[in-house]
Amino acid sequence: MALGTDELIEIERVLAAAEADASPFLGLRRRFPHLALTRCDASDVAEQPFRSFPRFDLHLIDGCDRCVQITADPARAIGILLAARSTER
Repeated sequence: MALGTDELIEIERVLAAAEADASPFLGLRRRFPHLALTRCDASDVAEQPFRSFPRFDLHLIDGCDRCVQITADPARAIGILLAARSTER
C-alpha cells in the first residue's frame, strides 16, 4: 500500500511539531500501523531526505521491487525512515 497524501501531510505535521525531548516514533507507529516505520541516526543515511525537520530527516521507503530502498516518490513509498538529527548544528 502506497503512502497517501493525507498520511504524508499528517506525518510531516507530527515531525514539525516534535518537541526536543520527545520522540514521535511511537505515536506515528500507533497512527499508521500499516506503514513500515524505521528509525536510525541521520549519519547512517547517505541519501537526501524527502523532508528535513529540526530534529529528524524524513526518508520514504520503497519496497515495491523486492529490494527495500529510499525513494523520493510518495506513490512508491510503503513506509518511512525517521533519521534523528543532532540539534547541535
